[in-house]
Amino acid sequence: MNWVNDVIQGILLGGYYGIIACGLALMFGVMRIINLAHGDIAVLGAFLMYLLLQHWSVSPFIALLPVLPTMILFGYVLQRLVLQRSLRAGILTPLLATFGLSIVIQNALEQSFGPDVQSLGGQAGSLVTAAWRINSQISISALGGLTFGAAVAVYAALQLYLSRTPSGRQMRASAEDPDTAELVGINSRAVYARATAIAIGIATLGGLALALRSTFSSYSGPDQLIFAFEAVVIGGLGSSLWGALLGGIVLGVAQTIGSQINPEWSVLSGHIVFLLVLISPRGGLLTLRSGRRAPASLPQAGT
Repeated sequence: MNWVNDVIQGILLGGYYGIIACGLALMFGVMRIINLAHGDIAVLGAFLMYLLLQHWSVSPFIALLPVLPTMILFGYVLQRLVLQRSLRAGILTPLLATFGLSIVIQNALEQSFGPDVQSLGGQAGSLVTAAWRINSQISISALGGLTFGAAVAVYAALQLYLSRTPSGRQMRASAEDPDTAELVGINSRAVYARATAIAIGIATLGGLALALRSTFSSYSGPDQLIFAFEAVVIGGLGSSLWGALLGGIVLGVAQTIGSQINPEWSVLSGHIVFLLVLISPRGGLLTLRSGRRAPASLPQAGT
């Protein structure tokens, strides 16, 4: 029965990893950019909510309301002023640009908030400690269930956006073939800016989940980036939209089962699954088998 409980907790943990991975997968799928600052951006959102809670005694969910549009605007401006220019210089330049952004965010946070760890769990009331008990050995954390539900809602909303709206179809077209999309009148710069804004907005949701479930500091970003990247790769680059969420669930289950075997193996077991996927011929759970390069983590036409 303990193993069943570990699997359940791993699935719930995978919901958090799925949220963190979603924005990373979206940016790679649309622009072929691996955003090395993705984890730091999530932590930046967490610190902005922490800053609001220092001045006003409100719920972290209320603090999210002004922070989320601020971070979305930040993503739009970031793409327009920094990433768009780096895209013109080849594949390596955006990677270096996001690495530099990661360093800037980490140092700015350290200068502003210091090296101490913070948490928003204390401001969330009983949500952090509440649980739904199934039986004497199996329980579901209320925060874990909420996080997993939020992850499913984010992916479903993004699926509908990409499949049913003109703006989403433009994003899919630009991901598939940006040159042809330009020929039919699609403004790739605007599409990329929207994609980055959405990705950073979702990363901010991940920052809230991180701040509620654990502690965070100015240098927590790289760890979150690693988990997000592993979830994307396990799910399969070039997979369906839901691949990153599935990869996050597999990563979470691997970590909880590893900790059941040995508490020191929690993170290591996730890394081992990641390496096994890297060396496998298929290269991911939902990786497309066709030789044609498909937009990573974006739904195919007609889905």
